[in-house]
Amino acid sequence: MIEYENLIKVNQKFRDELLESFKTVLDSGWFILGKNVTEFENDFAKYVGTKSCVGVGSGLDALTLSVKSLNLEKGSEILVPSNTYIATILAIIHCNLKPVLVEPDINTYNIDPDKIEEKINSNTKAILVVHLYGKSCDMDPIINMANKNDLKIIEDCAQSHGAKYKNKVTGSFGDMAAFSFYPTKNLGAFGDAGCVTTNNESYTQILKQLRNYGSNIKYQNELAGFNSRMDEIQAALLKIKLKHLDDINSHKRNLAKIYFENLKDDFIKPVIDKDYYDIYHIYCIRHPKRNELKDYLLKNEIKTEIHYPIPPYKQNATKGFWESETFPVSDEIHNTILSLPISYGHTEDDIYKVIEVMNKF
Repeated sequence: MIEYENLIKVNQKFRDELLESFKTVLDSGWFILGKNVTEFENDFAKYVGTKSCVGVGSGLDALTLSVKSLNLEKGSEILVPSNTYIATILAIIHCNLKPVLVEPDINTYNIDPDKIEEKINSNTKAILVVHLYGKSCDMDPIINMANKNDLKIIEDCAQSHGAKYKNKVTGSFGDMAAFSFYPTKNLGAFGDAGCVTTNNESYTQILKQLRNYGSNIKYQNELAGFNSRMDEIQAALLKIKLKHLDDINSHKRNLAKIYFENLKDDFIKPVIDKDYYDIYHIYCIRHPKRNELKDYLLKNEIKTEIHYPIPPYKQNATKGFWESETFPVSDEIHNTILSLPISYGHTEDDIYKVIEVMNKF
């Protein structure tokens, strides 16, 4: 069986380093907001190319605290792609703001810059872009549009650790950028963890307060904050894996190259462009008989995933937000997309086997 993901195999290559790092934290007796968190924040900010990084408890928290830091008036609108993962939408809803859905580009699966301006009105205050599947959004026109309309930009980088647009790393374009370190990410923790990167010192200080009960000084609470602190164990282990992130991304890019060169054209493959350095957190293809293809692969001992089977606007959790709107591009993507094995734990032989089976479909 070729599994979609095997985290034992993924982390086996760093096992000795990870165990030694874990032992150091265990023996220190300090488990929350200590030197490991500070060191990881510094290392990750340097990697991304921002002035600061604030470690938090999860990717959703990173998004929510980023939106919260903007301190927008209740009911303000934030533009967001219609095919994103539900977490991006929930962050906006949790802050009592209105998510306004913008259709993606059918080729890149990222927000379509040509469809943004028609959704902007006097209530629009920000754009929450999502670098989906490990491909950066087309940032130049988005930044120009944000500047023209005085809008803030938040990046959702949950799937784009190390991805680049015109040689600049995602997470360094917007006012803030939210990262998830969920275990299956290219930079994956060993539980939930996340962070926010920014070049704005004011946002840095607000984020540090919000993650810690609204407090900078113990028992003095300036804001109505949250409990969302990256713990020392996750930070220590992420420090180890960050050193290997470029190798992880290179491995996945190599596996993607094999798919590109050998998978027949019956399957709609991701687009490639010289301005983009894609890191393939997910390698997805599209096919009109997606469900049959998925079943066929499983019968041939190949596991796949669907990212994502149900678009956000059709979820019960968002009922009432878009009653009269339709999103045909999003529907097309969600109905036809299939994620193929492309893990750091997979070998080239694994990928050739997947291709051999798929090309017979």
